[in-house]
Amino acid sequence: MDLEKPATKVEARQPERQPEGCLVVAIRIPVRIVVLVLVVPVRMVWDGLVVGWRLLMDAVLRPLGRALAWVAWAVLVWPFVALWRYVVEPLGKALGWLGNVLVVVPLVWLYRHVLTPLGHGLAWVCRGIGAGLWWVCRGIGAGLGWLYARVLTPVGRAVLWVLRGLGAGAAALGLGAYAVAAWLARYLVVVPAQWLYEWILTPIGRAVAWCARGVAWCAGMVVTGVGFVLYWVLRLLLVLPALALWRWVLTPVGRVLAVIGREVWGALGHAWRIAGHISLAVGRFLGTLLRWIFVEPVRWAYQAVLTPVGHFVRDAVLRPAAEAARSVGRVTRQVLAAARDSARQARADFRRMLFGEPKEAVAVDRREPGGVDGRTLGRSTTALTKD
Repeated sequence: MDLEKPATKVEARQPERQPEGCLVVAIRIPVRIVVLVLVVPVRMVWDGLVVGWRLLMDAVLRPLGRALAWVAWAVLVWPFVALWRYVVEPLGKALGWLGNVLVVVPLVWLYRHVLTPLGHGLAWVCRGIGAGLWWVCRGIGAGLGWLYARVLTPVGRAVLWVLRGLGAGAAALGLGAYAVAAWLARYLVVVPAQWLYEWILTPIGRAVAWCARGVAWCAGMVVTGVGFVLYWVLRLLLVLPALALWRWVLTPVGRVLAVIGREVWGALGHAWRIAGHISLAVGRFLGTLLRWIFVEPVRWAYQAVLTPVGHFVRDAVLRPAAEAARSVGRVTRQVLAAARDSARQARADFRRMLFGEPKEAVAVDRREPGGVDGRTLGRSTTALTKD
């Protein structure tokens, strides 16, 4: 049984091209020829401007910008930086130190040794006064509580009992008066108003509503007829001519213009690319011509003429001159050294003639080692074995 699947070849689907008519083919070639003739000079001028701009940017504008940036930094930024670093910052530190010494330290001492003890004393006095006032208020509150419980409460209860009796009598009298007033209001106001609403106002309202509906129906029919007439008038005078103009004139013209515009746009793209290749070839030709006319002669002159002349000048003139200069310098240094030694010896002889021989230094017995070299691992001199 074969377990391997047969290899399937996946073919890339090319986008299907729409069939083109004879009008497209007839328009394409002349348009591309005309556009190519018009675009080639524009593309060459564009490429020349691009090359010139790049050369100007790399050779002039970028170095000039860097120089201007450095000048701006040196003229505008660095003075302020130096002013801040060497004037403002040290002055600020000095003022901060003076403020700390003259203001902060005295205020801290005043707060710690004067205001804090004074505040503690005032707090102690206020706590004592508050405790006395609390005891006084507690006594007054106890007296007021006794007055409320023993005097005001019985008096209030008696007054409430009297008012409750008076209210019960007034309620009994007011109930009879309310019943009489309700009967009179029912038969003098409510019953006539209900009869007026049922037998007079309701029929009149229904008649008015029926008339309003009839008027509204008539107005609606009139508006509908006028709208129907206006619709057909506008349709016949505006919509159908506009539709015919769009369908039979504007759409074909638009399609033709679309084909022409698409072909012109495609021709512009092809012409721009072809002009780019032409411009590149012309640029390479001009570059090669410039190299063979200017660069190669200069390079040949430098390699074949200037370099041998420079080597000859270096070997025949500059190196011997440099060697002679070094010899002269060496002899001059030796002469100056001999003169310095002679002058030093003459000063020593003159000093010896005037003041005599100098006294010899007396040797002093010291416990430290006499040698100037430090102790090494090969020596056994320690603090216990020193002479």
